Amino acid sequence: MSKIVVLDGYTLNPGDLSWEGLEQLGDLTVYDRTSEDQIVSRIGDAEYVFVNKVPITRATLDACPNVKFIGVLATGYNIVDVEAAKEKGIIVSNVPTYGTDSVAQFVFALLLEICHHVGHHSQAVFEGRWTTNQDWCFWDYPLIELAGKTMGIIGFGRIGRATARIARAFGMEVVAHDNYAAGDTDGFRLVELDELLATSDVISLHVPLTPETKGLINKETIAKMKDGVIIINTARGPLIVEEDLKAALDSGKVYAAGLDVVSVEPIRKDNVLLTCKNVFLTPHIAWAPKESRQRLMDITVENLRQFMAGNPINVVNR
Repeated sequence: MSKIVVLDGYTLNPGDLSWEGLEQLGDLTVYDRTSEDQIVSRIGDAEYVFVNKVPITRATLDACPNVKFIGVLATGYNIVDVEAAKEKGIIVSNVPTYGTDSVAQFVFALLLEICHHVGHHSQAVFEGRWTTNQDWCFWDYPLIELAGKTMGIIGFGRIGRATARIARAFGMEVVAHDNYAAGDTDGFRLVELDELLATSDVISLHVPLTPETKGLINKETIAKMKDGVIIINTARGPLIVEEDLKAALDSGKVYAAGLDVVSVEPIRKDNVLLTCKNVFLTPHIAWAPKESRQRLMDITVENLRQFMAGNPINVVNR
């Protein structure tokens, strides 16, 4: 049977999903995690390799000549040397659409926490502060209503558009910026970046990380924003110059930030964001509801099935 190896399967499937689909396609070995010094030995003579964040370099491919197919258990595929794979005739496929609804939903989980501080106020109740309060209610932070405010969405692909639809349901005005958007915009208005920065009460990032977008949110672009803007990032951490965001948060130029991603993950102890005021940090989990991970698993299986049938799909290195 064909040999299939998954080098870091734990984040996709910590035990609540099944690998049965891949097991039906070959002799499957799944590792929860793989360190860099284990990569070559664990791939061995396998023909089909699946990775999430384990790097696949040219040197690895040189050492593992049997590899025919690399499946990335995610949308981003920068951990694979796709050019080296292409030179060797190795197909690399990713999973592009599994997390659209989950990530868009998480944008508003972050935003609503900023607007209402539900976790804080719930904890205050359990600590007895409501029981002993002189009034029938209390709040420790300004409470923010979203209706009538403007959300600016930078990056108007599938997730950006899903986010826009939710924002509209909250009664928000929506403007979007995307250098590559074409055709139907689902009735939303596309604007230049400077207009979006100047008019948005909330800015949500949904662009891929490229040389052009790295550091997109920096002291110059922040200076163009409204005072008291809220920034949400569920895309990639390096889109933001974290030192510049810290300065803006500490000064009040940026009222709050909700970030599911940071520049280096896992977050380092010395990351400046850990010392900011009014920043909400979550450990890159916008994609992770079980329903979303099941879609990722299903598409992963179909990617390999179609490759074996001679009809590769979701290929990123043609």
